[in-house]
Amino acid sequence: MVGERNQEQKMDGGNSSEVVDSYNGKVHDDEVPETAHQISTDSWFQVGFVLTTGINSAYVLGYSAAVMVPLGWIFGVIALIAATAISLDANILIAKLHEFGGKRRIRYRDLAGYLYGRRAYSLTWGLQYVNLFMINTGYIILSGEALKAAYVLYFNDHAMKLPYFIAIAGFVCALFAIGIPHLSALGVWLGVSTFCSMVYIIIAIVLSVQDGIKAPPRDYSIPGSTTSKIFTTIGACASVVFAFNTGMLPEIQVGKLLVTSDITYSGYCSCGTFHRYQEATIRQPVVENMLKSLYFQFSVGVLPLYAVTFVGYWAYGSNTTTYLLNSVNGPVWMKTAANIAAFLQSVIALHIFASPMYEYLDTRFGIKGRALSVRNLSFRIGVRGGYLTINTFVAALLPFLGDFMSLTGAISTFPLTFILANHMYLVAKKTKLSSLGKLWRWFNVCFFCCLAFTAAIAALRLIAVDSKTYNLFADL
Repeated sequence: MVGERNQEQKMDGGNSSEVVDSYNGKVHDDEVPETAHQISTDSWFQVGFVLTTGINSAYVLGYSAAVMVPLGWIFGVIALIAATAISLDANILIAKLHEFGGKRRIRYRDLAGYLYGRRAYSLTWGLQYVNLFMINTGYIILSGEALKAAYVLYFNDHAMKLPYFIAIAGFVCALFAIGIPHLSALGVWLGVSTFCSMVYIIIAIVLSVQDGIKAPPRDYSIPGSTTSKIFTTIGACASVVFAFNTGMLPEIQVGKLLVTSDITYSGYCSCGTFHRYQEATIRQPVVENMLKSLYFQFSVGVLPLYAVTFVGYWAYGSNTTTYLLNSVNGPVWMKTAANIAAFLQSVIALHIFASPMYEYLDTRFGIKGRALSVRNLSFRIGVRGGYLTINTFVAALLPFLGDFMSLTGAISTFPLTFILANHMYLVAKKTKLSSLGKLWRWFNVCFFCCLAFTAAIAALRLIAVDSKTYNLFADL
């Protein structure tokens, strides 16, 4: 059994090691690389707060249209509650495997590599990359929509199109990524992000309630033909799963720039050799504190998301827009404040979710030392700027936020959060699970495989339909 393979690691002064891997019979004797980033020792409440802030990002402004409109009141409410429960269950599995095999697995792909081997490491990292890329592209779409919404409050000349605002947003995101070398350097920006989240959520709820009270009876029927309803329902299921999951629970705590290299952790790298990484994460006891963080996230943390999603749909019914602030009426200054807050929060949130990619690249190319040194600054300008340029191009090319969330949920969030988590738990706990427990986990694996496949088809169909309706580089 892969999970039972024997690994022996001999540390030589913290600079080199020999790993005996009976999985493939090879001995790897590598220099221990200094990782560019390390992770801090956080309390469970702090980690829970970060997770909660993540699910209440500016994406919440699209859930009324992406989830409730295709499903309606009954199935929409059921879907959100069910997604909350199954997402909590899946994340609990990952948390319980966070400290497995005598080591703390601070990267999801490292856990997959430990259980299955190098190919699984590469596949998991590939899925995570897709997830990161699409999440970040979505944030650029959101920030562009927020800028356009603020612009049209004052200028209704149609001179500026959405792709222009997406380009501006991408440029600002690139400047932010270049200026902030690592997560711990965010500092006060984390507080700004939280404040901005509260601003646009509160304003969206208040203005939606005012509109709902004054409005005539709304139409809550599900729009479209029978065929389109089937596909939009499947797509909505992927969107609602996307709302609660990133597929990167272990990585969410990545933080400070590494100065010293007291390295004790082992994990697979994509080149097929064993590399060691800094070990430190949420405070001990690790699993217990991670579970507390998850319970906080999926109880108190989901309330703002529920509120803005249900209130937005109640106020506007089937006419709810994919960006809720485009539907609300009220004082111009309030809508301006909400849109600017959504823009700023999206820029900061993108940096947080892009940080695992930045950390990988910084480590791979040995970027360390002073953040403003010529080499390090040039590297961030070229690599991070290039990465976000591609994100921005895709965002401008296909600015269909609801379809985008559906595709992200189908091709990456489903496999990472549900399929892989359940199967890894089966492999890791095979001898400790009852027959009923094994059957339940296998049912989850099969069910979410089918759902991921159908959701991907539905999302691609929606993108194709919207591309015909709006054309590429659409001004939505």
